[in-house]
Amino acid sequence: MASTRFPLPRPRFSDRGQGMIETALLLPILLLLAFNAINFGYFFFVAVNLAGAPRAGAQYSILGFSTPQALAIPPAGPSGSACPTSLANASPYVCTLTFHDMGGVLHDYSLATVRVCNSTLGTTGTGAAKVANCSSYGSGTVSSGPSADPEAPLFLLSRVDVVYNLTPIIPAFELPTPAGPINLSIIPSLTMRRQVSMREMN
Repeated sequence: MASTRFPLPRPRFSDRGQGMIETALLLPILLLLAFNAINFGYFFFVAVNLAGAPRAGAQYSILGFSTPQALAIPPAGPSGSACPTSLANASPYVCTLTFHDMGGVLHDYSLATVRVCNSTLGTTGTGAAKVANCSSYGSGTVSSGPSADPEAPLFLLSRVDVVYNLTPIIPAFELPTPAGPINLSIIPSLTMRRQVSMREMN
């Protein structure tokens, strides 16, 4: 009598849970891309608006007799007090206009530092080294001084600096894993500075 051989049972592999494992492996990468895409977009949004604020302040600062109401160069800001950040009182200050220009887009714009240099604050130096004095408004500092006009002392430059501490809209956080935490942010807090210099027109 011939013996009958039965085939050995093949091992059965189940694909249940495969999608969950793949998702767990890809999730940190997807979150890293998504969150930092938002942070990069916010970074450029702030950079564009910080470039516009000192430009608006400097343009107003140089007008002088060209303005309908001003009889001289607009004042940099109030002496011995904080700069008003709202145009509600129709303040003629250069620092107020600069803060107001940031107010429409940056929720914490009042924390920025604005420095204004124009002739209403007096001048320093003589000849080719003649520059306008400066006054800062806000808690930060601006390191470098104003530049002299290429044709000083016949002409004088007005200058507006803005320093802003940028915090990512989605802060850094860690995703816990068995192998250790994964940092899901690559954009640190930054200090952004923009300055614009223009020749006074009076």
